[in-house]
Amino acid sequence: MKIEEEICASVISAVKQLYGQDVPAKMVSLQKTKREFEGNLTLVVFPFTKMSHKKPEETAEEIGKYLVENDKNIAAFNVIKGFLNLSISSAAWIDLLNTINADEKYGEMSATEDSPLVMIEYSSPNTNKPLHLGHVRNNLLGWSLSQIMAANGNKVVKTNIVNDRGIHICKSMLAWQKWGNGETPETSGKKGDHLIGDYYVAFDKHYKEEVSALISQGMTQEEAEKEAPLIKEAHEMLVKWENNDTEVRDLWNKMNSWVYTGFDETYKAMGVGFDKIYYESDTYLVGKSKVEEGLEKNLFFRKEDGSVWADLTNDGLDQKLLLRSDGTSVYMTQDIGTANLRFLDFPINKMIYVVGNEQNYHFQVLSILLDRLGFEWGKDLVHFSYGMVELPNGKMKSREGTVVDADELIAEMVKTARETSDELGKFNDMSEEEKQEIARVVGLGALKYFILKVDARKNMLFNPEESIDFNGNTGPFIQYTYARIRSIMRKAAAENIAIPETLDETMPLSEKEIELIQQMSDFAGAVRQAGSDYSPSGIANYCYELTKAFNQFYHDFSILHEEDVNKKLVRLVIAKNVSKIIREGMALLGIEVPERM
Repeated sequence: MKIEEEICASVISAVKQLYGQDVPAKMVSLQKTKREFEGNLTLVVFPFTKMSHKKPEETAEEIGKYLVENDKNIAAFNVIKGFLNLSISSAAWIDLLNTINADEKYGEMSATEDSPLVMIEYSSPNTNKPLHLGHVRNNLLGWSLSQIMAANGNKVVKTNIVNDRGIHICKSMLAWQKWGNGETPETSGKKGDHLIGDYYVAFDKHYKEEVSALISQGMTQEEAEKEAPLIKEAHEMLVKWENNDTEVRDLWNKMNSWVYTGFDETYKAMGVGFDKIYYESDTYLVGKSKVEEGLEKNLFFRKEDGSVWADLTNDGLDQKLLLRSDGTSVYMTQDIGTANLRFLDFPINKMIYVVGNEQNYHFQVLSILLDRLGFEWGKDLVHFSYGMVELPNGKMKSREGTVVDADELIAEMVKTARETSDELGKFNDMSEEEKQEIARVVGLGALKYFILKVDARKNMLFNPEESIDFNGNTGPFIQYTYARIRSIMRKAAAENIAIPETLDETMPLSEKEIELIQQMSDFAGAVRQAGSDYSPSGIANYCYELTKAFNQFYHDFSILHEEDVNKKLVRLVIAKNVSKIIREGMALLGIEVPERM
């Protein structure tokens, strides 16, 4: 906030003039004045008493007098113990409003050639099943985080690592081979990822039957799970795949292509995307070679059975498997390989992994291993660890009976938005096409906001019914307020009201208007904070508080029916900029805002 910066400089000058001391900017603590006291900003005076050798109240009085005499921003002051409450002049608020009005991207920074490059990995799907509710939270967090980091002046590369190899992939392939009868997405009428997911479920069903039969013949659970013919066949298929068997590879390519087409549809519907997609089938060999390289340098060790391990006991952890005795790789190996490829592709300064909190230990280990292998950002990699998301009443569960399908969830949200909007009469005088588009925007906005407003580190309960509400802390409430302001602006244009680019500093301001200007100016700080905390929820909560404040203002003050022309113009400029900041803030969450609702 421009005003705060200027006052900070004035406080430094005051301490120098009054007490002959130089103080750093970080020593100047300005905060919003509490509602029960008069003023807009409060200076904490206690740090300066050692320099003044006076009581906090006296020190505050002296600094207050200096600021009123020497800083045009300060109109008046009052002292409460060691707190100096500053009232900002009306002209300073108008100047700040003009600054906000002049900047279409107020509060956001653009990347330069010298900006650090931040790579953000999210999504990380498996090609044996469709995306589910957990993936939805992952994708929304990853996309929002990439927008927030870009708004903080970073170069951003959005990446996805697709788990397209391994035993679970072979399970789907084997099941399709045995029971698929040549079925395709076209012949079945199903999305490719859903079709393959069905075969993964089919494998599991038949496998469990085999295990039960073996147990009934006298085997233990553990023995039966290893000896079941299906799992043995799947392992054989994996070995064939690793040995580049033509038949297995052709089947794998065909089935994966079906899945990718399905994923692309879901990503498009969700409104997320990537700059670069990596595939574990490409990275695991690179990972194996990096592990072999580490072995030669005595960074790792080989056990008698031929397996390769990292000893992390000096780091307070245990030993970690990197290559199995048969030479096949594990997830850790693949992640090392992926990191290496990325490092070759991009000059990465910071790497952020958006992965659930069940992988906390994995990333702790990965950070140590990457640092050990010489990756500059290894030690400082960020694991953006998030909690699980669940539904309350078992609705919208997929064919597996345990997982909420992403496509079904999105479709249900859009359908509910349409029904709710119809019931509330919000679609009057709209074409069918417009109704459907707004239902899409509102349904997705409700889903995204409900998920992103929660602190990512916490587990959360997603309630579809609660999320589509035009009142309260919801996406539709914020979207509706935006649409309402846009309607005001259209009516102003129809009345030929010319909204000035710059307001004269003598324009009248009420306390409520000052509060709104101050709240708008806080957007820049909210963006900075969200970038340093990796916190989309901070932006969501900011948007809600600004929206709530505007609605209160709109309830108390007329805009278009205001008879005083100057007051009307001030309010129109404020409304215009509130809508702009809502639009930009929601965009950081990946949420669209409709011009009409």
